[in-house]
Amino acid sequence: MDLTKIVSISGKAGLFKVVSQGKNAVIVESIADQKRFPAFGHEKMSSLEEISVFTTGEDRPLKDVFKAFHEKFEGKETPDPKSENNALLKFFADMVPDFDKERVYVSDIRKNNHPVPAE
Repeated sequence: MDLTKIVSISGKAGLFKVVSQGKNAVIVESIADQKRFPAFGHEKMSSLEEISVFTTGEDRPLKDVFKAFHEKFEGKETPDPKSENNALLKFFADMVPDFDKERVYVSDIRKNNHPVPAE
């Protein structure tokens, strides 16, 4: 699973796929609604390949967490990111039982609770 072209942009909900490089910006496409727009250098972008989930032991690469989601849900959508906080926390605790409850926030779970295209 190549997550190098899937990015999270600080301040924007959801995940985005890098589709092109412009002169002063990167063109990204929303995974949720396929709308394209430029992301500029002042916006903090993080490739999902570089992100890890805080755990009580060694941090777990997000790629491994997504792989577990994909296997459990057989490629179908995970629970709705707009679910209640307790439901999302319970879901995430089932998937990553050792996640650090002090450093993983519900907003993190919401943002990354979207299907990631398998490539």
